[in-house]
Amino acid sequence: MPAVTPPPVAPPPVAQVEAVVVYPPRLAPLGGDAAFSAVRIDPAILKATPRLDQALESAPGVSLFRRTTSLSANPTTQGVSLRSIGGSGAGRALVTLDGAPVNDPFGGWVIWTALPAEGLDGATIVRGAGAGPYGAGALTGVVALQERGARDGLGAFDVSAGERGGYRGAISGGTRSFLLTAVAESSDGYTPVRGKAAGAADRPLSLKDASVALRAQHSFGDVDAALRLGSFEEKRGAGLLGAGSTAKGTSATLTLARPATGEVGGWRVQAWTRTSDLANSSVAVAAGRATTTPANNQLSTPARGYGLNAALQGRLGQASWELGADARWAKGTDHEQFRVISGAFTMGRDAGGKTFVGGVYLEGAYDQGPWIATGGVRLDTWSSSDAERHEFVLATGVTSLNTSASDDSGTVPTGRIGLRYTLSPDLWLRGAAYAGFRPPTLNELHRPFRVGNDITEANPRLRPEKLSGVEAGIGGDGPVHWQATVFYNQLNDPILNVTLGTGPGIVLPIAGFIPAGGTLRQRQNAGEIDAWGVEGEATGEVRTALTWRTAFAYTHARVDGGATARQLTGRRPAQTPEWTVTAGLDWRASDKLTLSGALRYVSLAFEDDQNLRRLAPGAELNLRAAWSLAPDQEVYLAVDNAADARITTGKTADFVSSFSEPRTLRVGFTYRR
Repeated sequence: MPAVTPPPVAPPPVAQVEAVVVYPPRLAPLGGDAAFSAVRIDPAILKATPRLDQALESAPGVSLFRRTTSLSANPTTQGVSLRSIGGSGAGRALVTLDGAPVNDPFGGWVIWTALPAEGLDGATIVRGAGAGPYGAGALTGVVALQERGARDGLGAFDVSAGERGGYRGAISGGTRSFLLTAVAESSDGYTPVRGKAAGAADRPLSLKDASVALRAQHSFGDVDAALRLGSFEEKRGAGLLGAGSTAKGTSATLTLARPATGEVGGWRVQAWTRTSDLANSSVAVAAGRATTTPANNQLSTPARGYGLNAALQGRLGQASWELGADARWAKGTDHEQFRVISGAFTMGRDAGGKTFVGGVYLEGAYDQGPWIATGGVRLDTWSSSDAERHEFVLATGVTSLNTSASDDSGTVPTGRIGLRYTLSPDLWLRGAAYAGFRPPTLNELHRPFRVGNDITEANPRLRPEKLSGVEAGIGGDGPVHWQATVFYNQLNDPILNVTLGTGPGIVLPIAGFIPAGGTLRQRQNAGEIDAWGVEGEATGEVRTALTWRTAFAYTHARVDGGATARQLTGRRPAQTPEWTVTAGLDWRASDKLTLSGALRYVSLAFEDDQNLRRLAPGAELNLRAAWSLAPDQEVYLAVDNAADARITTGKTADFVSSFSEPRTLRVGFTYRR
């Protein structure tokens, strides 16, 4: 009998290992944001643009106070605002990381170098005054950052080198219970004043920074818990001989949540604290920019912010709701040396105080059929207290000024409502109305500052800014995703740097003598700003190899200075362009090669409230070529400002211009999964 060959034995199936990603404790969104002007910054943009502030600026109307990026901007100018209603060093938008504010407790600005893109899953930008869970500070909107989920192994890694001594390395990874994100970079920088205007006093805008954050999380039954600890430090050259800054700080956030499984519901409690300390030296510039002399030495600005927030969610038929409360405290003191005689500081200053804001809110959303309706109301109380300003002679300690402003407080109701209707699977309409407010920061209330020969005085009697607005939009979600919005906003009691006079010869009892070529300003609640505009964006693809995106924002903003600042009436707010246009193109040229380009244009703006110092229009083109080594790895070549455009970022009282970064070549390796 012939031998029977047994059938071949099939190999055992390959075990499928599920990639488990553990995200920070979060409650599900109510679903009402679709009724507002919202845009998502996805991981692909963060991957191609590792500086977070630049990635956010791909959305029109998002801007730092000045045109410079976090590569070269002084910390005090890195406040973010939306819709170009009026720039502010403190920022007029609230920035959160998984619910906890990341705005500086003293100044309201954001240290963007402490938020590397490698540690994030994305960002959601909601334009329009916040209500509901956003609260105080979300005057022109909110930038909600989402931290990367934790998994076993490496999640993200990027290392690059560029011209002018630019080096950067970032990493994010760990286990399902621990996520470590760290970044370090350095740059010899570029000199912002160029050509014939530059002198021996001009120096590069150098940068050295490092930050680290650790998130530990665990589930206790159906309750998720996470503790996030962070620390950062950055050191910058200010572009002038003898001028520079150092900023450092820490953060801690504890979050407990019991979310409903896959739907709205559950609760969350969060406690957070942030510390910061800014040292900043400024100088006066001699004629011809030949040399500088010390003007101000901000030795330290220790500040602490801390807060609590809590939310409870539920459903009532087809409607979902969230009831919550939040509170934030801040205290800080500025320690400075000023008034130079014979090359030495002669006076000292200690100035600071405390602020508080807290409120309760109720937010609801209804999503049924073609309709989405949402609304929220808040009631907040605010206070500023313990204001003091002590000035003294350094040599003797004798007090020359000792003032204190009376405590101030108030209660502010705000709210928002939105409606969206789907006409067809590819077309929808929406409308919204809202009101929000922003209390002044400790920096605005108490710290005067000097840039070159320009002096800006503080004002401990500032009141909160209040904004109200309406908007309407139309859009579609077909093969081309697009939307367009028209809006009208009115900002009451805006905090502006109001020009009081120019030197030499101007003397203010507190500020003292203003030097030649200098300008004296003071922070004031100056009437109102009326702004209307239109914004839109569209994205699509040609087959699967070519994707494109474009967006624009037009804002017509004008100041009505009222009785406080009549000289500002009819002027455009400082640092406010009318047009911002962005565009991007990604072409997968082959299985290995991807070519990308991004363009950003800003129109004419003004450095000052008087609209005398013109900042010319400018456009920046960034190019990137990436070669895939594996599905999650690539090497890349990037050219920032490929056309070497001279984009004006600032202008002094004697009309000397500063410019943005020149063309810069970078090469690197990136890993994402």
